[in-house]
Amino acid sequence: MSESSQPDSSIGVLVVEDEAVAARAHAKYIERIDGYHVAGVAKNATQAMAALTGKILGLDPDGIDLVLLDMNLPDGHGLQVCRAIRGQRVDVDIIAVTAARDMQIVQEALSYGVAQYIIKPFTFPVFKSKLDAYSSYRFRLGADCPDGEVTQNEVDTAIAALRTHTVTATPKGVPDGVQGEVRGVLTDKPGQSAAEVATSLGVSRVTARRYLEAMADAGMLERRPRYGSAGRPVLEYTVVEQE
Repeated sequence: MSESSQPDSSIGVLVVEDEAVAARAHAKYIERIDGYHVAGVAKNATQAMAALTGKILGLDPDGIDLVLLDMNLPDGHGLQVCRAIRGQRVDVDIIAVTAARDMQIVQEALSYGVAQYIIKPFTFPVFKSKLDAYSSYRFRLGADCPDGEVTQNEVDTAIAALRTHTVTATPKGVPDGVQGEVRGVLTDKPGQSAAEVATSLGVSRVTARRYLEAMADAGMLERRPRYGSAGRPVLEYTVVEQE
């Protein structure tokens, strides 16, 4: 079992993978994505549950927000880990990273609240898109619901954030010319907020946010929380380079 220490603002991930090469690869992928860090690595189900229940010396289970879970473990199935996590009311989310393609396994994993299901083998862009979607989901629940109560629209928006979007020719409500202006602004200075883009375009913040959200939903922009800023959480946007 290994662990690392990172700022509280980023999402701590417990990698559960018995193959050392795969575990290292997943950890490297995680460290390449802004807003994430590896909280620990477990090589089997027993170590995973020990880490999540505070039984690993030097590893704070409160620092684990997300479990990156392989389904085929030497001492049990990943579904058993899912069942144990939910049964013991461990407050973490789960993303399955596995070669298991059996529909029954997928359905059962989803029934335990698995946020994403990534089938091996996969590329870094696929992996990143799933984690970006997850961080957007977490941000939306936190930023849009400061009082702990939600509207139907906020629930729908948060759940929709988990879906991976494909690029469309023209995002609804965003003319081609405006798309080019937005891309130009964000290419010159990546990671701008809606308010900052609004200033550059000479439009209202609400209008800029509408453009940015439509383009992000279409897969043209990446949205993520801006860490370290005081006050209400802020989303920043970056152009997605198409391969």
